[in-house]
Amino acid sequence: MDIEEASLTRSADTRALAYLETVATRRVFPDNDALAALSAFDEPLSERGVDAEETLALLDDVGSPATVATNGPRYFGFVVGAALPVAAAAERLMLAWDNGAPLHLTSPVCAKVEEVAAGWLLDILDLPRKSAVGFGTSASASSLVCLTAARQKLLMNAGWDADKHGLFGAPEIKVVVSEKVHITVLKALRILGFGTERIIFAAVNDHGAIDLARLPPLDARTIVCLQAGEVNTGEFDPVEAIALKAQEVGAWVHVDGAFGLWARASEKLRHHTVGMELADSWAVDGHKWLNTPYDCAMAICKDPATLAAAMNSDAVYANGANSAQKNLTIEFSRRARGVPVWAALRTLGRQGVAAMIERHCTQASALAQALSDNGFDVVNRVVLNQVLVRGRDDAETRAIQAYVHDSGDVWFGTTMWGGRAAFRLSVSSWRTTDSDISLLSNVICKARDAYNPSAQ
Repeated sequence: MDIEEASLTRSADTRALAYLETVATRRVFPDNDALAALSAFDEPLSERGVDAEETLALLDDVGSPATVATNGPRYFGFVVGAALPVAAAAERLMLAWDNGAPLHLTSPVCAKVEEVAAGWLLDILDLPRKSAVGFGTSASASSLVCLTAARQKLLMNAGWDADKHGLFGAPEIKVVVSEKVHITVLKALRILGFGTERIIFAAVNDHGAIDLARLPPLDARTIVCLQAGEVNTGEFDPVEAIALKAQEVGAWVHVDGAFGLWARASEKLRHHTVGMELADSWAVDGHKWLNTPYDCAMAICKDPATLAAAMNSDAVYANGANSAQKNLTIEFSRRARGVPVWAALRTLGRQGVAAMIERHCTQASALAQALSDNGFDVVNRVVLNQVLVRGRDDAETRAIQAYVHDSGDVWFGTTMWGGRAAFRLSVSSWRTTDSDISLLSNVICKARDAYNPSAQ
């Protein structure tokens, strides 16, 4: 390492540490001055370049105040966990390695660590131990991978080789999804060419889970997409019953378990996931409830050969085993996203992961009770870490969120449920304490009082 590289690395580390020292107290959403200052980035491309330290300083001095403090304890918006220190540190070391990780040849250590992480993941989630695990960018990409494998397999079962013949003239594959399906699953299906008008939507109950009595018929040319953790209510589809029906006719079951699949890591919560192991594929995020850095997720497939066939990217200069990550994910040129997963699982252990997840669920229940006691309408029954809340009407609900947004004390967003506005509170950061939950409740009450002083 030359002197300039060493100096720049130390400077970046110093600035990163300074940011982390304030992450618990800084505004959760930047103020208008910080947003306006971003215009400093609007500069023409330099002809001769500029000093590297100056570049880093601009990124920190102007950029850091305009971040959203998702790495802090008071962000309750999207289901995002703060980065565990050991996961972030492992990623920092991995960046220094700068190894591509498509197969063993490009990075023996990354291949080994991801192999171990995959085994641990299947263990803690109690999924079939011979399943393939591809470490990708997101549950969106992971669902895309799994759904591709699903279609390939069902077509092959029907006597059609999609790799050779493509999709023109292929037997039709039906897709059944929940009326509350997450938009990323619909996006994956659109990319794969399943027109939205041809997707079959299964009716749901009042909690947002598929109503088994109204499940559309399944057959050997059906992919059914289920949810482990509906994004608003945290509810679970009846996976066991649907998976058994699917097995009888040869349908494929995929589970979008972006955050809810982690309930299987807790003995207290895993009753929500009964029968989850009967599915054929699963997608789960690391950067949500495992609290790894962005972007980190896993595509899990019960049939490794099917996934490897669908994602194979062997070349004469880069052959790999079916278990090579380039043959399990979309990316060929990839970084080893399994390394921070390994670091988190090794450091927390089975009990540590369970304790973190259970603490968040307890905090969510306490939050729901506090808001209910203060006259708010808690819409869901809080089975997990999601709390869905309304004010007295849509105007008040949106005004509360706007007040909170401007305050910078906490942050969450609005959603729609049953045709009415609501705000969704997600508890998923390892940094969040009971005091932060109390602060959140107090800020929401204060926001309502500011909107309607006569209600005090």
